[in-house]
Amino acid sequence: MIKRDVFEYALVRVVPRMERGECFNAGVIVYCRAHSYVAARTHLDEAKLLALDPRADVAGVRAALRGVEGVCGGGDAAGQAAGDDAGRRFRWLIAPRSTVVQPGPVHTGLTADPAAEVERLLELLVR
Repeated sequence: MIKRDVFEYALVRVVPRMERGECFNAGVIVYCRAHSYVAARTHLDEAKLLALDPRADVAGVRAALRGVEGVCGGGDAAGQAAGDDAGRRFRWLIAPRSTVVQPGPVHTGLTADPAAEVERLLELLVR
């Protein structure tokens, strides 16, 4: 029997125009406490972004998505969160915010391989 551990994940959404409330998925963040693991993978569908807001700051949205991945990775790319453990970095990223790039609700599951889970969820829910 394969040992599976609880993991949590949240989608990363892009909301180009807050007043309209339209959004689309552009990434996923996965946290597994048992493995002290947190990672994010993102994919920006530029055509969707520009369909919702032809004047959207594509470079700014890409930079924000890279920032999410950087915080998960830790080190210098994590900025002020560099010294935080995986759980604190995940909790910081999933905190509600009113920005163009924001987290969705947190969901849970079981996995034997958190790194594979990130890729699976990216393909299933984002691409």
